[in-house]
Parts: sequence; structure tokens; C-alpha cells
Amino acid sequence: MNDARKRAVNLLKTSKGQIDGIIRMLEEDRYCVDISKQILAVLGLLKKANLNILDQHIKSCVKDAILEGKGDEKIEEIINVLDKYVK
Repeated sequence: MNDARKRAVNLLKTSKGQIDGIIRMLEEDRYCVDISKQILAVLGLLKKANLNILDQHIKSCVKDAILEGKGDEKIEEIINVLDKYVK
């Protein structure tokens, strides 16, 4: 596993722990704004994990495909992911 994937795994594990905490907050009828802030924090971690994976993909798979003259398909994949990311 490369460094980008390790960072993504750590971010996802942190997110998982925070989600468990959010569930507890809901079960304990905690203040809605505090819960919302925690949800936003998890979203930020998920975005960072996703960017780590995309960064690694572009620097390895996409780069290799371009060097082999097969980059169009990989570029289209990235464009599709970015389209979903910005929605």
C-alpha cells in the first residue's frame, strides 16, 4: 500500500470514529448545531481521503496510460469523477 492509500485509510478510519460519535450524539439528543458541525467535519475528512486517492491515481495510472498512448479513457474517468465531485 502506498503513502496516499495509507493516508486515505487513516482519514477513513478517523471518519468512521467520528460517525460513531455523531450517532451517539443523536441518541443522546445533543444540540443540533453541534451534530451538524461534526457531520461537516466528517465530510471534510471524506473529501480529503477522496483527493488522496485521486491524486495517487492521476500520478500513477493516468500518467502511465498517457505515456502508453492510452490516456483518453483514463482522462474521461477523471472528468466523470470530478463532475460528481462538484455536484
